[in-house]
Amino acid sequence: MSGFSEDQLMVREAVEKICANFPDEYWANHDESGEYPHELHAALSKDRWIGIALPEELGGAGLGISEATMMLHTISESGAGIAGAQSIHANVYATQPVAKFATPEQMHKMLPKLIGGEWRACFGVTEPNTGLETLKLRTLATKDGDHYDISGQKIWISSAQVASKMVLLARTTPLEDVKKPSEGLSLFFIDFDKSAPGLELKKINKMGGRAIDANEVFFDNYRVPADTLIGQEGQGFKIVLHGMNAERCLLAGEALGLGYAALKKASDYARDRVVFGRAIGQNQGIQHPLAAAFMNLEAAKLATYHAARLYDASGKDSTITPHAVGVACNSAKYLAAEAAFTACERAVLTLGGMGYAQEYHVERYLRECFVPRIAPVSREMIMNYVGEKVLRLPRSY
Repeated sequence: MSGFSEDQLMVREAVEKICANFPDEYWANHDESGEYPHELHAALSKDRWIGIALPEELGGAGLGISEATMMLHTISESGAGIAGAQSIHANVYATQPVAKFATPEQMHKMLPKLIGGEWRACFGVTEPNTGLETLKLRTLATKDGDHYDISGQKIWISSAQVASKMVLLARTTPLEDVKKPSEGLSLFFIDFDKSAPGLELKKINKMGGRAIDANEVFFDNYRVPADTLIGQEGQGFKIVLHGMNAERCLLAGEALGLGYAALKKASDYARDRVVFGRAIGQNQGIQHPLAAAFMNLEAAKLATYHAARLYDASGKDSTITPHAVGVACNSAKYLAAEAAFTACERAVLTLGGMGYAQEYHVERYLRECFVPRIAPVSREMIMNYVGEKVLRLPRSY
């Protein structure tokens, strides 16, 4: 892979070696059983890759989102797909606001055990009745002395079954009592004790990425210490935005990896499969769609790593505006998700009937490729954002 930094290439080489121990069959079995990939998490934790974008003084690698994107791209491309990458996804991006806005004391208390793999974190934002309307969140954290009592519901919370911590966005001022919806939200880093009173989980059965659990989470006066608040009370939305652009880059990298993996399976099959006396890859009806899929992935790759570089540089270069970072990260996520979908669909169609068979793995890729198209923000909302913020068109929603 040319055009990448030495750090990115080092990350790719090291992570490829780890992923080589987890073949396609491992991921097919975990997809079938729904079992969390504990072994991959342990292997990545052992070499401190979970802290790739966290400070060295806390045990992290001190690298950036550019390198973290490469890591998740590499994991996904190894055959692990979105599920494999998602096993550490939240631990990478959800900790970014903590590393930026927590006090030194909080960071030393909260992050080293995540980096070392002793803890795992999930990210609690989305609610059943709000979806993409983050500013309409209603989960309430009510201050009571040196504690907060949390009540409400979250949905589509990945890895909650195995997490011991949660980065939580909740209201500390009810929606009805704020002048602007962006006010009154606060960010917490809380113990996620599933045996404690006031906390319940319900697992969601889903189409793809089944090795990583998705859940509804119910809080009913779930009590947490006041010192789990990150940053200032009421400033949570501004704080959490720091992680959202990072997540778009990471998910774009995961989508790219999935697309390249699907394309390799399709190309390998098309070279070997002989019908009517010739390899099917000799036919332009097979060859051209795969070639177009490759070019789409290459273009999306450029957009993805451009966005990641902007994100990393924005804290050091005042000429890079939040607007520029937001546009780049959203665009990258959109383009990579669409390119991955095209590659996965064409892989299934190239294999024909065998593309529908689990043993060839591309059906698993196709099921998983819907994730980056839907989450963490839909294609349509990205187009709304670009239409309004870049093209200066009237707000459509």
